[in-house]
Amino acid sequence: MFRLKFSVVIAHITGWLICLSLPLLFISGQTGDRKALSILFSADYLVFLVTYVALFYFHTTFLFPRLYFRKLYVLYFLAVGLMLIMVNYMQPFDHLFSRFPHHLPMEAGWHPPAPMEQEGHPPVRIDIVSDFLFLLTIALSIAIETTQRWRQTEQRALYAETRKTQAELSFLKAQINPHFLFNTLNNIYSLAITRSDHTATSIMKLSNMLRYVTEDTRHEYVLLENEIDCLRDYIDLQKLRLTSKTKVNFAVTGSPGIKCIAPLVLLPFLENAFRYGVSNHEASEINILLNTSEKHIHFFCSNKLFRITDDMQRTGIGIANTRQRLDHLYPDRYELDIREDNGAYAISLQLQV
Repeated sequence: MFRLKFSVVIAHITGWLICLSLPLLFISGQTGDRKALSILFSADYLVFLVTYVALFYFHTTFLFPRLYFRKLYVLYFLAVGLMLIMVNYMQPFDHLFSRFPHHLPMEAGWHPPAPMEQEGHPPVRIDIVSDFLFLLTIALSIAIETTQRWRQTEQRALYAETRKTQAELSFLKAQINPHFLFNTLNNIYSLAITRSDHTATSIMKLSNMLRYVTEDTRHEYVLLENEIDCLRDYIDLQKLRLTSKTKVNFAVTGSPGIKCIAPLVLLPFLENAFRYGVSNHEASEINILLNTSEKHIHFFCSNKLFRITDDMQRTGIGIANTRQRLDHLYPDRYELDIREDNGAYAISLQLQV
């Protein structure tokens, strides 16, 4: 914001220096007389300068925003017409050069505007150059103010879109977290009922996960290493309720290093695997692979489907939320492939980091 205001100030100063130096360039270019610089110290040049600067900022700060943008078109054009009449009456350009006849470029064909005489009326002078400079000043004011308002509108739209995205992400994350905690607490409750020796360890792992969910996930991105630790704790908690018929393979290849990832974006896929890929009567296997390279994170999870019921719709919400988060956080930078074939379920997620 500061840079934008500073650039606007610099643009105004530069523009006025160029515009107000045009009379000097005109005189010195036509006559070759360096004494034209004496105009800078004359009262007529001060009147010339103040007239157009005042007209410009009066139009920019009052007439255009207060009348035109409020659709008071009649008053706006009436005010502009009155200002044009005032400029033509004051004739700042004509008065500026009439005091310096030795600077006037007569040989170049320039002559002071001749008075228009009408019978019974005093002569009327039309200062064409002053009128042209007035119209140019109004046009520049309109262009600058319109551009500035367009930028403000664009910034407001961008800010609103950013706020909307943040709200959506917070909503999606809020939907995922309670679901994840509910399942984990159920597992620890089962251990407590059976007075398992692993209850204390499980509570510690849950404590680590709660700290991660409540503190680290407040950020849009977390260290990949922290996300992997959370996945390990979750898998360990799930293993406590599994029988020997279920085999879980979890492998991490590559070096996480300082790579970052959106928090809890992988957890819904693990929840699916442990919810629908586990059986107490049949042998089952859950394979989880996380591979990291210099610019990519590849997550793969596969399992056999033992239950296909209406309850899968609840899990589908978690997958849908995850896909929306990926759309927000990794636009055009992720590939998600979900396949279900012959009772086998597999997901492949590749992220560009």
